[in-house]
Amino acid sequence: MKKFFSKKFGFGVLMIISTLSLASTAAYYSVFGLSSLFAGARTEVIIMATALEVSKLIVASYLHNNWKKIGVLLRTYLTIGVGVLMLITSAGIYGFLTSAYQTTADQLTIVEKQTNVIQLKRDRFSESLDGYSIERTQLNESITELTKGLSNNTIQYKDRETGEIITTTSSSTRRVLSAQLDDMKLQRNDVSMKMEALTDSITKLDLQILDLESNNEVAAEIGPLRYMSEITNKPMGVIVNWFTLLIVFVFDPMAIAMVIAVNKFIAIDEDETPPNRSKRLSDWESQIKKNEEILATKKTASEDNITKEEFMQKLNDVEKTIKQKESKKTKMYGSVSKPYSDVVKS
Repeated sequence: MKKFFSKKFGFGVLMIISTLSLASTAAYYSVFGLSSLFAGARTEVIIMATALEVSKLIVASYLHNNWKKIGVLLRTYLTIGVGVLMLITSAGIYGFLTSAYQTTADQLTIVEKQTNVIQLKRDRFSESLDGYSIERTQLNESITELTKGLSNNTIQYKDRETGEIITTTSSSTRRVLSAQLDDMKLQRNDVSMKMEALTDSITKLDLQILDLESNNEVAAEIGPLRYMSEITNKPMGVIVNWFTLLIVFVFDPMAIAMVIAVNKFIAIDEDETPPNRSKRLSDWESQIKKNEEILATKKTASEDNITKEEFMQKLNDVEKTIKQKESKKTKMYGSVSKPYSDVVKS
């Protein structure tokens, strides 16, 4: 129970979960990316790619755990196979990501074309509005001139009876000028109504363009890519290709590396399990006992050698002591022993 809540166990579980999620995500992108490349046999390609992805992970684990046990030929073939499958997986991921971007780009193109059509229609209305504006300006100038003509519609003549100069207006000229002025005002009113209609149409078109741009989720999704394209002066397709290649170069190789790391972690954890630990401890204890026995044997042998030397020295000393005692006895009883010897002889 204590091991279950240990930091090492928690890290191992986290490592296994992250490895499975990374490998499964890479497999998902690869499988559906390959199926989009071969859309004519989508189901068959999904089955084949799934089997290859699972086999790749198993073979990578097998190579890591049995690298020195398998033959060179099999090891070489499996290594090459894993490398080729990594390339296939990367190609599938690349196809999946580029296909997703292409779908977004197509939607954005449709929206941009709709906006361009509305903008073109607005430009035509704006040109018509400018023409009507010029026409109304000319009509206003004509009305002003006619108004001045009416106000200056005077004639002078000399009265025959009195001889005075009489100033008066011309009724015929007034009628002509009034008719022209009324006609000009009608034309100006007609132009003004057309201008108002064109202005309303342009306003509606502006609102449609604003609605398309504000409610366009696709434009919001690729906003960062568009910004990167603007600051690097590169087409947006090039920016997308760079990011896709970065993801491809990291995704599947990282999944394989994580699978190998999990195998190594499990192998280390198995070495530290109680049975293996007790076995190693017993091996260590037996080795220590053997070393102690060897040392004890050497020590005993050295002690035995010292004891023999001392024993030989002591033995020599004892022999010398005995010889000295015998020589002393001979000197002490020499005179007695000769008669005794003579007596014995007799």
